[in-house]
Amino acid sequence: MQTNPAHTSLVAVGDSFTEGMSDLLPDGSYRGWADLLAARMAARTPGFRYANLAVRGKLIGQIVEEQIEVAAAMRADVVTLVGGLNDTLRPKCDMGRVRGLLEEAVERLTPSCKQLVLMRSPGRQGPVLERFRPRMEELFGYVDELADRHGALVVDLYGAPSLSDPRLWDVDRLHLTPEGHRRVAEAVWQTLGYEPEDPEWRTPIPATPPPGWVSRRVTDARFARQHLLPWIGRRLTGRSSGDGLPAKRPELLPYEGPAA
Repeated sequence: MQTNPAHTSLVAVGDSFTEGMSDLLPDGSYRGWADLLAARMAARTPGFRYANLAVRGKLIGQIVEEQIEVAAAMRADVVTLVGGLNDTLRPKCDMGRVRGLLEEAVERLTPSCKQLVLMRSPGRQGPVLERFRPRMEELFGYVDELADRHGALVVDLYGAPSLSDPRLWDVDRLHLTPEGHRRVAEAVWQTLGYEPEDPEWRTPIPATPPPGWVSRRVTDARFARQHLLPWIGRRLTGRSSGDGLPAKRPELLPYEGPAA
């Protein structure tokens, strides 16, 4: 891995995690770790270009069909690929198919960029995801295998103690807070070989008194009503939160964005 490299372009591929939910900006758009990473890289390299093809809710098959060829054609220095986690959270998931599609994506992207970056996605604590954790860990194991075979970098967010803290997750319990996204940007930044700006990004935030029983029950009820039940409904009917939405930044263009 090169130390303090000078990359000239970045393409981000994936789903809501890479789109930037729930790092909400005042204008109602989402920022997220990929935008933060691009801002840092652009500050070092005049004319730096950035595209973000991610769309919330996309399954790995949709990512392969809709994003991979577009990303490969851009011939960027760095491509980040995070996908497959939405598949593991579906009631029925063919992990063999997920592995095959992920391998297809990696094989198509590797020759088209200087550095492919894969991730072991973060996983918060809590009972809802425990049911799906074996599938998630199977997916992450395959990410490691693909990286070894194809020379990709792997950012291990799943193994970071800080990112399992519920306080770094939004009220929907599926997406990171702005602080969570900042830490992911730092993790990718360091994995690419840049000098750390936050060497302690893995360190958990200081402990705070836990909320009381009543407060927890009110929060759980609100979460179930506003987020869990609609999420289950979409899973059962085959709908997605990203249906009909375009990529957030579909062209590889010079980037001027939020400061890191």
